[in-house]
Amino acid sequence: MTLPASALPAESVPAFLGVTRSATGRVWRDRLDPRGAARALAIAQRYQVPEMLARIIAGRGIDIDAVDDFLDPTIRKLMPDPLTVTEMEAAAKRIADAAARGEKVAIFGDYDVDGATSAALLTWHLRHCGLDPLIHIPDRIFEGYGPNVEAVRGLANKGATLLVTVDCGTTSIEPLAEAKRLGMDVVVIDHHQCGDELPVVDALVNPNRLDDLSGLGHLAAVGLVFVTLVAVNRELRARNFWSDVRPEPNLLDALHHVALGTVADVASLTGLNRAFVAKGLIALRRRDHVGHTALMDVSRLSGPPEAWHLGFMLGPRINAGGRIGRADLGVRLLLEGDISEAARIAAELDRLNTERRVIEQMAEAQAEAEALASLGLDDKGSVIVTASEGWHPGVVGLVASRLKEKFSRPAFAIALEPGGIGTGSGRSIPGVDLGKVVREAVNEGILLKGGGHAMAAGVTLKKENLAEFRAFVETALAATVADARHANELFIDGAVSARAVTTDFVNTMNRAGPYGAGNPEPLIALPSHQLVFADEVGQAHLRLRFKSGDGSFVNGIAFRSIGQKLGNALIENRGQMLHVAGSLTVDRWQGSERVQMRVTDVAVPDLGPSVIR
Repeated sequence: MTLPASALPAESVPAFLGVTRSATGRVWRDRLDPRGAARALAIAQRYQVPEMLARIIAGRGIDIDAVDDFLDPTIRKLMPDPLTVTEMEAAAKRIADAAARGEKVAIFGDYDVDGATSAALLTWHLRHCGLDPLIHIPDRIFEGYGPNVEAVRGLANKGATLLVTVDCGTTSIEPLAEAKRLGMDVVVIDHHQCGDELPVVDALVNPNRLDDLSGLGHLAAVGLVFVTLVAVNRELRARNFWSDVRPEPNLLDALHHVALGTVADVASLTGLNRAFVAKGLIALRRRDHVGHTALMDVSRLSGPPEAWHLGFMLGPRINAGGRIGRADLGVRLLLEGDISEAARIAAELDRLNTERRVIEQMAEAQAEAEALASLGLDDKGSVIVTASEGWHPGVVGLVASRLKEKFSRPAFAIALEPGGIGTGSGRSIPGVDLGKVVREAVNEGILLKGGGHAMAAGVTLKKENLAEFRAFVETALAATVADARHANELFIDGAVSARAVTTDFVNTMNRAGPYGAGNPEPLIALPSHQLVFADEVGQAHLRLRFKSGDGSFVNGIAFRSIGQKLGNALIENRGQMLHVAGSLTVDRWQGSERVQMRVTDVAVPDLGPSVIR
């Protein structure tokens, strides 16, 4: 009897290029099993696409009959009926009522990119309806996450009769109860995980609530706002609200916001999200939106924006306002119509982002030292929990992310304030649900507040409960972290020589984009290429150059690798032959284009299990 591939022991599957232990301690695997390789061949033949593109498509689990739709994801095809979302009809009707009556609407958004883009999108639409909504983005330090009673009272005093929360509100029981007591109606548009208790509001639109069957839980809040506005437009159309004097806004004109918020919130780029980002990138490339154009200019983004630019260049600058500056700067930029004022706001966000990096680096160095001390020489411990007085609360999420990357396990960074209260963030690894364990800690009384997603969570606790929280998450997650870290594999989409790495090759691969969470960027291997140059550049990066056997070259960069396993291996193996794995991008500089590999991992050829230590 022949066993299925899934029943075979992992050891029976050969390592890609024979790499069983790389510089970062991983086994390299071909992303395609034999069945996937056969599907890739069928895709290449039926659709007449290059072999590498077919391998990438097959490696993302795309059925052969769905290839056309995958290569051209459209919102029209992927948009569901908005009313499949629980309480969407009530939300759309209440927002439509506000438009028809000319009410004063207050929008309460989160202080991150998803919250800023959500608030900007909703404001843009309500202005088309003839309204002038109030916008409140809370101060991260003084107000914290989500609606608070004082802010709600302030909005009521300004005459708001409808409060709409975006990217927050699901867990805000008391503040939203206060809004109702003050006579405001409340609509919540949120995507964060829900517990059993929900606020008593007029409509709570959240595809992650337990009674929602829409299947849209992967949407970022800004995507959910877009779906809500589709329902609002439909409702207003039925009421004959739109006219020649007040035409119905084309929601596709605002896809810049949806793309930026979706990528920056690390939402899965599958289904509707993928269409949002693909079409939003096209909108950004037109450079017809004042705020987004100013943001791209100040980010020194040359050439057409790609999804990773949104996550690593544009998003952090919007976030900088909420982290260490004025929380509403991002929304103001996205709504600004004056070119010079937009340039001024963008420059301020850029300055704050530079300041943020300095603050982050100081906290990161302290957190790494604490993490190393807690893990010890035997590298024991499933979860890293670091905390310190003096850390800026606006950078703890970034610090947690760095710790997670460096130590390959879930990590928390908590800023302790003089009053004995700590606010922090956690970041997880695939397969470990951080949001769930944080909610359990809240239920146990260990945390004052907490919530989030599987991959990211926020916490608020008393300093004296820090040790108890550390022990709680360690016990709760030990087994799942062990399982997740045991599968320490790097999946490679294919191998090529430096001669094949051209801009046309990269553009062909990008047809399967946009890449990001849920649609991973292709990892390409360069087999047995000589590392002819490696030198430090910027903030702990390594600039690299590799040569193939036929004398062709490809440039590379290993971000934040100095002092890490990858960086050490590259420096120690200057001039040597290496298998190289990374993603390919087109680097544009002063009008010229050249391909650059962002190096993820390397291994010495043919040395088996005793490769680079």
